[in-house]
Amino acid sequence: MKTLKPTLVKGTRDFNTLQVSNRQYIADIIQNLYVRYGFSPLETPALENISTLSGQYGQEGEQLMFRVLNSGDFLAGVDPDAMHKGYKSLTAQIADKGLRYDLTVPLMRYVATHRHKLLFPFKRYQIQPVWRADRPQKGRYREFYQCDADVVGTPTLVSEAEILAMTYQLFAHLGIPDFVIQLNHRAILNGLMSHVADKVQATTFFTILDKFDKSGQAHVEAELLRAGFSAEALAQIQFIFNLPPTNAAKLATLQQHLQASEEGLRGLQELQKVLDYLSVMGLPSLPISLTPTLARGLSYYTGTIFEIKTAAVSMGSLGGGGRYNYIGIKEGAPSITGVGLSIGLDRLYAAMDTLDMLPERGPAPLQVMLTNLDPASEARGLRILTSLRAAGVRSEIYPVPSKLRQQMSYANKKRIPFVIIIGDTERAAHQLSVKEMRTGFQKQYTLRELIDMLT
Repeated sequence: MKTLKPTLVKGTRDFNTLQVSNRQYIADIIQNLYVRYGFSPLETPALENISTLSGQYGQEGEQLMFRVLNSGDFLAGVDPDAMHKGYKSLTAQIADKGLRYDLTVPLMRYVATHRHKLLFPFKRYQIQPVWRADRPQKGRYREFYQCDADVVGTPTLVSEAEILAMTYQLFAHLGIPDFVIQLNHRAILNGLMSHVADKVQATTFFTILDKFDKSGQAHVEAELLRAGFSAEALAQIQFIFNLPPTNAAKLATLQQHLQASEEGLRGLQELQKVLDYLSVMGLPSLPISLTPTLARGLSYYTGTIFEIKTAAVSMGSLGGGGRYNYIGIKEGAPSITGVGLSIGLDRLYAAMDTLDMLPERGPAPLQVMLTNLDPASEARGLRILTSLRAAGVRSEIYPVPSKLRQQMSYANKKRIPFVIIIGDTERAAHQLSVKEMRTGFQKQYTLRELIDMLT
């Protein structure tokens, strides 16, 4: 019988001790900042009903959701004709749950089902894994962590300004070089779309336009033509590919070209208001770039949208967010508005690793190891170990009686600073020989003296 080699599922990863520590280092910085801005923690299940997830992520997102087969005989009761109607018809009958695709839709489901108990505006942060059936590549995984912070239940643009200020503070604190916050508004996109197409073609238009930052003008125009947009229509939006450098000049140019679009002008006014709030907050010079080609693919966005990128690494966005409305989580429930930020922990970690910005931290090392030379040494060592741990000293005993050289080598490899040697002499004198591994210096202590020294 052939033995199968154990392998990882594509798009997933193991993390060694140092990687876990450095990921936690980044997550702690993010969490501490979220708390400082008044956000409270929330966790939601990995599984959500497909009825909750569907219709929120656009056509591409629908294809990338991981669906979970119904328990038991999942084919029981399935219409035999469904087998011949394509996978979508069959999937709907055999899988009514899915792994969460992001943290925003579960948040909206939570708010809709608990809205009578919540105090609005409701501010929550959430750091949990999400899953997408994507094609694995550098910086893109099937299982990854998102670090979200959202303000739900208020339409005020002050929330947008605070989210952007928090975004800036996070990336500045981490020291990410050359980062920029690209900012746009869905109403501006709708205003541009009115020049070239009707709303039926909106998703196609937005998806192709969003590729400008990565692929350039020629590629975007060629794709739009292949998608059926006319050359005359494209001529109407040529200006967005060659905008002036400053945000003020961009706003003026966009206002000139969107005069016929009430919705587009509203988007421009809201972006100006957000920038005004940042100025009032004493933050007029944030690295924000108005980017009218930015679309973001999720269907629930309705207002401001933004992404964070850095020219220092080629990895796509490190995070993003925006204003959204959610309708339909619960029958009869009102529309819920929110604005939020989502940081991709894995993308951020990969970028910092590429730029050699991660600290050589590792977990907090043990302070002490007790040697184990014979059964009597082991027995006394176990009693001492209990006392040390009760005093808060990070400690362990070598697991089996062994040669002292072997135990010292083990302590060195684990970077344990102190080794307690318990031999016949130490037991007779009721003392402990403590060796400082860095210097080789050895000194006698009582247990009380040792605890005082280590704590």
